[in-house]
Amino acid sequence: MKVNTKRRKKAIRGFEQAYGRQDLIDRMYQIYRMGKQGFDVLINEIGGMMAETIMYIDREEISGLDYRPSLPDVYKWASQAGSVYIGDQKIPVQRPRLRGPQGEIALQSYQKLRERDVFSEELLHKVLRRISCQKYAETVVEAAKAFGVSASSVSRHIVAVTAKKLEEFKERTLSDFNPFAVFIDTINRGGEAFMVCLGIDVKGVLGFWQGATENHVLGEELLGDMERRGLRLSRRIIWITDGGKGIIKALRDRFGKKLIHQRCTIHKDRNIQKHLAKRYRKEAHRRFRTALEQSRYEDARQMLLDMEKWLRGINESAAYSLLEAMEEILTLHRLKVPGILMKTLHSTNPIESMFATVRDCEGNIKRYRGSKMMQRWLASVLLYCEEGFNRIKGFASIPDVIARIENVQEGNTALEYAA
Repeated sequence: MKVNTKRRKKAIRGFEQAYGRQDLIDRMYQIYRMGKQGFDVLINEIGGMMAETIMYIDREEISGLDYRPSLPDVYKWASQAGSVYIGDQKIPVQRPRLRGPQGEIALQSYQKLRERDVFSEELLHKVLRRISCQKYAETVVEAAKAFGVSASSVSRHIVAVTAKKLEEFKERTLSDFNPFAVFIDTINRGGEAFMVCLGIDVKGVLGFWQGATENHVLGEELLGDMERRGLRLSRRIIWITDGGKGIIKALRDRFGKKLIHQRCTIHKDRNIQKHLAKRYRKEAHRRFRTALEQSRYEDARQMLLDMEKWLRGINESAAYSLLEAMEEILTLHRLKVPGILMKTLHSTNPIESMFATVRDCEGNIKRYRGSKMMQRWLASVLLYCEEGFNRIKGFASIPDVIARIENVQEGNTALEYAA
């Protein structure tokens, strides 16, 4: 207790020496009036004082003490107004100067404290967490004597950093990416369709391609772009889609009968229910999910066939919808993928979840100003999503599934198909 009391008294004396007792009292009343904003003003001023202290120490390390200079040709040269970034705010400081035989000597500490990239990265993450660019000046604390932050200035920072993110995303190599499964889906934004690939491996998002609508040409361009960047599109990859005809055509054109395609079971369940009257939907959903919960391909297929017969007595279109996708729905069953891994691969939920983050992060964008802006933001948000990716459940079974696929593709074994 005595030690803590001594520390508190020492801290109070330090503040009084830095500001003066009367000034400190005035600031206390300012905090009473302004609440947290007044307190943050004080914190930022302390941060500015700390930055100046660091720079003065840096200068002294180079030139030596006033009474014991370490370099005869290096002189301390008063100070000059400057600015540094403290957190996400630009704070005015007095930067100490140093001169030598060749002129001004730059202090590394000052250069580091005023790096704009640090500000831009932090600001970008704030925007991605739904802080509007145009309201940034209202969001940041109005520190005393701090430089103003305008909407146009912030927007320029955002454009610069998102352009950098787009270049990073579009040009990064995929040669060291060894895909086990790839999810393909399309997100529509600003009247345009963006087809995106999400791969299961250490990298995450593989790429995206922009087009007017979802079609096979868009799919071919996306696959070609990933190959250009070094991705090996082997026939052992499991492709998971929502059943879009354009995507499936692009995949079939490339891989033919060797294509391993898993249709999203959630999309198919919804499609079937759309054909049915409300009184039948609950039962249809129960039958469909029960069939897919079977571990053996034969059992699951038989239950789906029974469901198809039941649907024919209610709605022929619903029965046809189930029948035309039955084998692609059961791809994972034929590959004998373990249940815990199947929960990740049976639907496009992983990529849909990523799209939900994209929509949330871009919720404050009122209008897209052209294709370049759309692509900059999409690349930035997809890279942001990657930071939160985790290892999938059931990952330990992936080598066994890959070995099974390779045996099938080499003709050593055949995928199970019921008679």
